[in-house]
Amino acid sequence: MTEPGLVPVERIERAILVLRGHRLLLDADLAVLYGVETKALNRAVKRNLERFPPDFMFQLTDDEVALLRRHFGTSNADGTESLRSQFGTSKGRGGRRYLPYAFTEQGVAMLSSVLRSPRAVRANIEIMRAFVRLRQMLQTNADLARKLAVLEKKHDAQFKAVFDAIRDLMTPPEKPKRGIGFTSDGA
Repeated sequence: MTEPGLVPVERIERAILVLRGHRLLLDADLAVLYGVETKALNRAVKRNLERFPPDFMFQLTDDEVALLRRHFGTSNADGTESLRSQFGTSKGRGGRRYLPYAFTEQGVAMLSSVLRSPRAVRANIEIMRAFVRLRQMLQTNADLARKLAVLEKKHDAQFKAVFDAIRDLMTPPEKPKRGIGFTSDGA
């Protein structure tokens, strides 16, 4: 169960993004979950940079930030900090001076060895559970899509036979053609 005061699992699941083929969480979202400032989280990561290879953590590009802004807008429906304040540049009024960092599932797991507060440990457990649930949902959807494709193929063939039979029934039978001229049987 989630401890009171920790962010609900649904919030974690909504914060998981897909970029560069990875499911990931942004540093600002992780900082909220861990109950620390974003700059403190990034400082702890930079002190332990050898634990975060590029497939665990990477910095977003300007284009990726612009894509996220377009996709999510400037205010989130769940009441979290807007992307404008997360990604904006500081001009003496606060805000970010650097592009955000993105952490893959492995990077989030590695964060547990860098941030060791009791809240960080509990939050990390909930985040790992959210990643597992997301993976299970994706697997269930993939299984469902495969089953649906098999059913469509099976029923397409059956329906084709039904439609062919209906077309045959709808086609009027051909009447025997009368020949032109006289015949010897007197018809």
